[in-house]
Amino acid sequence: MAVSEHESSSSTSARQNTNCNSRSASNSNAGACYLAKTVLRGSVVLQAVRGHFRSPSSYDVVFGKETSIELAIIDEDGVVQSITEQPVFGTIKDIAVLPWNERFQAQGSKGRIYCLSFLIPGSCRFFPFAMKCTGSIRFFPLTHLQLSAPGNSRHEGGRMLTVDSSGCFVAASAYEDQLVIFSLSFSSNGEIIDKKISCPPEKDGLLQTDRGSTNISGTIWSMCFISKENPQTGKEYKPVLAILLNRRGSFYRNELLLLEWNIEEQAIHVLYKFAEAGPLAHHIVEVPHVRGYAFLFRAGDVVLMDFRNAHNPSCVYRTSLNFTPFEEKKYEHVVRIPDIMDEEGMYSVAASALLELSDINKNDDPMNIDDYSSVKPGCNYVCSWSWEPGDSYNPRIIFSADSGDIYAMEVLFESDGIRVNLSACLYKGLPSKALLWLDGGFVATFVDMTDGMVLKFEEGLLCHRSPIQNIAPILDMAFVDNPEEKSDQMFACSGMAPEGSLRIIRSGISVEKLLKTAPIYQGITGTWTLKMEASDPCHSFLVLSFVEETRVLSVGISFSDVTDSVGFQPGVCTLACGLVADGVMVQIHQYGVRLCLPSGSVHPKGVPLASPICTSWFPDNMSISLGAVGDGIIIVATSSPCFLFILGVRSSLTHHYEVYQMQCVKLQNEVSCFSTPQKHLEENKSLVNYGDNHHMTPLTNGNNGYMFVIGTHKPSVEVVSFTCDKGLQIFAAGVISLTNTTGATISGCVPQDVRLVFVDRLYVLSGLRNGMLLRFEWPVTSTLSSARSPCQQSSVGSGMVNTQATLKSTSPNHKVLISMSSTSGKVKGEFPVNLQLIAVRRIGITPVFLISLSDSLDADVIALSDRPWLVHTARHSLSYTSISFQPSTHVTPVCSVECTRGILFVAENSLHLVEMVPSKRLNVQKFHLGGTPRKVLYHNESRLLLVMRTDLDNDSCSSDICCVDPVTGCFLSSFKFDSGETGKCMNLVKVGNEHVLVVGTSLSAGPAIMPSGEAESTKGRLVVLCLERMQYSDGGSAALCSKIGSLSQQNLSFSDVGGFAAEHLSSSSLCSSLEDNSCDGIKLNETEAWNLRLAYSTIWPGMVLAVCPYLDRYFLASAGSSFYVCSFPNDNSQRVRRLAVGRTRFTIMTLTAHFTRIAVGDCRDGILFYLYHEDSRKLEQVYCDPVQRLVGDCMLMDVDTAVVSDRKGSIAVMSCANNLEDDASPERNLTVSCSYYMGEISLSIRKGSFSYKLPADDPLKDCDAASNVVNLSHNCIMASTLLGSIIIFIPLTREEYELLEEVQSRLVIHPLTAPILGNDHNEYRSRENLGGTTKILDGDILSQFLELTSMQQEVVLALPLASPNTVMLSLRTSMPVMVNQVVRLLERVHYALN
Repeated sequence: MAVSEHESSSSTSARQNTNCNSRSASNSNAGACYLAKTVLRGSVVLQAVRGHFRSPSSYDVVFGKETSIELAIIDEDGVVQSITEQPVFGTIKDIAVLPWNERFQAQGSKGRIYCLSFLIPGSCRFFPFAMKCTGSIRFFPLTHLQLSAPGNSRHEGGRMLTVDSSGCFVAASAYEDQLVIFSLSFSSNGEIIDKKISCPPEKDGLLQTDRGSTNISGTIWSMCFISKENPQTGKEYKPVLAILLNRRGSFYRNELLLLEWNIEEQAIHVLYKFAEAGPLAHHIVEVPHVRGYAFLFRAGDVVLMDFRNAHNPSCVYRTSLNFTPFEEKKYEHVVRIPDIMDEEGMYSVAASALLELSDINKNDDPMNIDDYSSVKPGCNYVCSWSWEPGDSYNPRIIFSADSGDIYAMEVLFESDGIRVNLSACLYKGLPSKALLWLDGGFVATFVDMTDGMVLKFEEGLLCHRSPIQNIAPILDMAFVDNPEEKSDQMFACSGMAPEGSLRIIRSGISVEKLLKTAPIYQGITGTWTLKMEASDPCHSFLVLSFVEETRVLSVGISFSDVTDSVGFQPGVCTLACGLVADGVMVQIHQYGVRLCLPSGSVHPKGVPLASPICTSWFPDNMSISLGAVGDGIIIVATSSPCFLFILGVRSSLTHHYEVYQMQCVKLQNEVSCFSTPQKHLEENKSLVNYGDNHHMTPLTNGNNGYMFVIGTHKPSVEVVSFTCDKGLQIFAAGVISLTNTTGATISGCVPQDVRLVFVDRLYVLSGLRNGMLLRFEWPVTSTLSSARSPCQQSSVGSGMVNTQATLKSTSPNHKVLISMSSTSGKVKGEFPVNLQLIAVRRIGITPVFLISLSDSLDADVIALSDRPWLVHTARHSLSYTSISFQPSTHVTPVCSVECTRGILFVAENSLHLVEMVPSKRLNVQKFHLGGTPRKVLYHNESRLLLVMRTDLDNDSCSSDICCVDPVTGCFLSSFKFDSGETGKCMNLVKVGNEHVLVVGTSLSAGPAIMPSGEAESTKGRLVVLCLERMQYSDGGSAALCSKIGSLSQQNLSFSDVGGFAAEHLSSSSLCSSLEDNSCDGIKLNETEAWNLRLAYSTIWPGMVLAVCPYLDRYFLASAGSSFYVCSFPNDNSQRVRRLAVGRTRFTIMTLTAHFTRIAVGDCRDGILFYLYHEDSRKLEQVYCDPVQRLVGDCMLMDVDTAVVSDRKGSIAVMSCANNLEDDASPERNLTVSCSYYMGEISLSIRKGSFSYKLPADDPLKDCDAASNVVNLSHNCIMASTLLGSIIIFIPLTREEYELLEEVQSRLVIHPLTAPILGNDHNEYRSRENLGGTTKILDGDILSQFLELTSMQQEVVLALPLASPNTVMLSLRTSMPVMVNQVVRLLERVHYALN
């Protein structure tokens, strides 16, 4: 749409002002310095091995994750517990376990402790496991051997490893033509490599055979050592290596070679050579514990080979692999990372050399595999395998087929010969790329592009026990600053079809698991911990309530049953229990109240009798539904009829107590929950002073009263006080009436649990049955008189009838009933008052239980719904932190001598004793979506996620856009693309006062890009979608509501509370604060019906690969090598006009904009800066990338600074802030400010962090550290990778950068902190970047400084500079680096991350 001259000049003036402000802010970014820290390491497990790495008795697992190595254990429940993980600053190609052997015993090794051999491109390294004196566990390199020059040459060693079963020999192969064999033995100088030999020899490249000579020219598919029946020792031993070879241009697919190394002659001889044109052989695997046998895994079968006579081997047994019916769909077991990279034709991947299977006849040859028996070849092949741990004469192997089925095979050596027994299918799932059979019957499976699993043998089958998280690949992410949790959270598109998922990643609190019981606690209905006396520091008893039973356990080193000694009635379901007086405990059940004095046999402070003393109180012809116990008070409620009883306890003689009734009132509304403080209110001096200042009579000194909170089915929450002279009085009340954005009342708002909290002010927490958490506060004193009128005071909501309750006393425990005092009198500070609803927070989708971590009113609270949260109480706010623990049904704090801060969770019918630790971690929640989620957006107004999916298994469409509830993961609606159409990109664009979704698709099959980088001749579609809300009328029919994208926010309406007019709270309310993290728009969206409506679509000449908003009134879209500036004429979403076009040489992959700056990323020329002239409707290129770059993603920090990731694993910050646009040449005039080689490909970078936002009243609010943390959270860069890593780039000042750079230069050479692969750290982080560019600091190296002892830190800082940057660093005139200065800086960065 054309703009008028006036509008154009105004917009130009505004743009100039904006650019000036932005450019002044970007000057610092131009020379910005960053520190890179991996906050979530890659989750792709490529290799997995087992062994005794830490000690002879430990059962450890090591995972190879390409760029890092992780040590873990599988606990008795089948859960993977990580012990340590280290980056390797390189790429791991293979891992093998080197077992203990007698050659190592000479060095004093004790027990069978294994070490690892690592293979990276160009070198082989051996690692024992070591615990350094710092107390931290880490891998420590023993030795390394350079195999070739750095790089990924196909003809030089660096692809595959195999180890001899004796642990004396190791072989490493290249992709083609070459392998190396090592002999291992400890020497006096600590070397582990004894001898080595290359194959073929370097002089002529030929190997000698009985019939002449040959070579190993071709692809080495697999190899393994063959153990001999009568092994020799020393130099007389000649190891035999079997290799599978696929020669180039040969008719025969498989060639098997047996190579023997004559150590004395330093020569390799070919003992046997066999070639066949049968089914393609994938792997050759030696059978353990049985010398001379190996399995040959071919396409369609498994063949057991006898190599005892290496000069004349034979096939002894053949098993067909025919698991998948012809009509059944099979999963393709291929390496799928290139598929992600090649989705637009970015790379030209060669076709596989797999031909159709065929057999040939070979008469009576012992190697005539295919005619050995009548067994016909199947249609499946083995993807992964693992041998059963332990020594067995009949070894068993478990393997995963390409069909996803898992089978086991057992080699049986019987009198009539050898037989291989194939089991039935043990488990059916997706094909596993790695398997690991562990002790205890566990099997770990690792699946491509989705979560792995831990399975366990049970009754002859494998059963699922726990998942192994794998969030790779992360194809896109959306960062949301969640004010309710004081930290950002990420929504990530994870995995690929058919297991695509949405992951919610947020900061969480780590827990240390201390104890877990067997799963024998079915049907638990409640848990409580009790002290013997209120002043005791530790708990004495744990009470477990079941459906028809109650058990009391002692708290200590072990939990033992002491129900009979405590006195609780065992045959009932306990509703509540507690300590009513020192040494006096109360059990409340359906039929009555039982008072118990435990015996001295169970606790030293118990009564000096053999059995406990007990007495009971019963209501007349009624059942108790709820109860609570406080200091000197017992509260019970009944239903049908609804009564509330206030009971007391008095003592007539020593050790003789009785329960008596102090008051009973009839209720208008049934009570849903209540709670009472465990201590007298007078003990809290701050609370008493608060009551005096706010004229709260029940809290004043000398009142000797009680106060508790009630939740009713009205629904409402009421704070009730009780004094002996006035009885029950309504202290404060608040009716719960929540409405969604359509005005409909939200169901399920009945309180499930309530708590009274006091932190400088008094407020009430209420967990609802629909998964929400509410916070009520008292209005300040100055607003009470203006907010209430005399006619309103008498009608404040009360759940109690102000009448005499008449009950017939049939028990001596019943006393005269007391009427509830009237609350209608008008005096100063009279009550009840109307509670103000300040904050609404959805915790989950199940009822919310609130469990205080201590008896004080300011204690933190665990909010337990479908997942646990820790609610931090503070003066004006609550912060919510996810607890890193599985979904649980009950929780209670446990304090013992051994564990002072224990927490007991009930999950999966087991008791879990854990302890929250100070460290933080990232918690990941999974929502299964299916297909491949490609793009995700968070819609602020609706709080919905918009997810684009492809590869759907749907006959009507293969791609769609769906609306997902981020709390429940429910699908609300979807827009399906046409058949054959695939979604490529999407973004939210502003149109007037609302937002629409602009989508780009592909209508053509095949890639979008030629191998040259130019665009293919394709077609695409530009689609505009409106997100509309479905509103239900009174008749129940659905009607379309106004667009959800409206910028106007609808506040939550509160229904009248006892005649009060509805109040609309805002951030200016006197009972809230601007810093209150949970009062930012008290709007609540319950799951509603939403609809994506098609507003506009048009065909474009090329796939639409990128879309982004521009200047709040335009949007940018690319097709092929062109991009367009588009607008909506007259703010009409049903019309789109193209205003200008820009063209590049190669296909455009990304578009991003910041104010007037446009950054275009293509697949060859990198990043190009453009400027749009609104007056002339022209696009002008103003800056260009200095190097060719395959752009992965790009983000503009400001108008002059861009952050770009490429598809080779690096990230760079580029700027033009020091150049003038008027004089700039469009050729290579962007400056690379800093760069960093991640080693992992990132397709999504965003602003954001997982930093903790300090509340306004935090003690650090005046400190520089607090302000710096806030700045970090706004300027940090987050990058997600295809391996599942999340890396954060934190800005530093120049002084901080120079300080940490000096520390890093010393850490990379110190033996305790140097890269464990021994490679050049500076060279690794400088790959794919221009020489001389400032390097982004490596936080993975620097974080090790905090793990050292003070003495070791001093030693590190005293080291001389020996890095490639020594010259540059020596030119600076700097003061000596102080340990405390470095520690404070690194801790501040760590605090910002956590």
